[in-house]
Amino acid sequence: MLKNWMSFKPQPVVGVDEVGRGCLAGPVVAGAVILKFPEDFKDSKSLTAKQREKATLQIKKNHFYAIGISSAKEIERFNIHKASLLAMKRAVNKLKIKSGHLLIDGSFKIPGLTQFTQSCFVKGDQIYSPISAASILAKTNRDQILSNYNKIYPYYGFNKHKGYPVPSHKSALKKYGPCPIHRKTFSGVKEYSHLLQTKATRS
Repeated sequence: MLKNWMSFKPQPVVGVDEVGRGCLAGPVVAGAVILKFPEDFKDSKSLTAKQREKATLQIKKNHFYAIGISSAKEIERFNIHKASLLAMKRAVNKLKIKSGHLLIDGSFKIPGLTQFTQSCFVKGDQIYSPISAASILAKTNRDQILSNYNKIYPYYGFNKHKGYPVPSHKSALKKYGPCPIHRKTFSGVKEYSHLLQTKATRS
């Protein structure tokens, strides 16, 4: 049962969530959503791809939203935790609002957004609809990014596993080595950084 989020002050209430932390490749993507009116959304993990696409269209049509991205290179430079917070900060900033109350999925507040009140909730995407909406938006956006990368690097199967460490992805890494969007500092990728890159990495 989703809890009432409208009592949080100050307004507007902004749901914030990110996806892609556990991947071996691609960016981490965050969503920030302001619901114009009460509307229930389920967390992205509980929905099918088609259900997420439908919900994404609904969010974009009826509510305020923004996407923030932190690249694989930024993940390598800052670490995945800092890069995830950076993606969330970018999403909130793109809403172009001066204040409000951030409902954040996870345990950490977003640095550098002192003008906002921030509340953190573990599994927040299962508790508050604005966070659920943000998770859906982030998931569908990131899935599309990885599907587009699959056209450039087709040997890894990004359109299927979206960069997560499934057996087929690990097997491709072992065979071809990492491509430019792989997170070179991650376990499961750095072990193969010595391999010569093949046509799998060519655009």
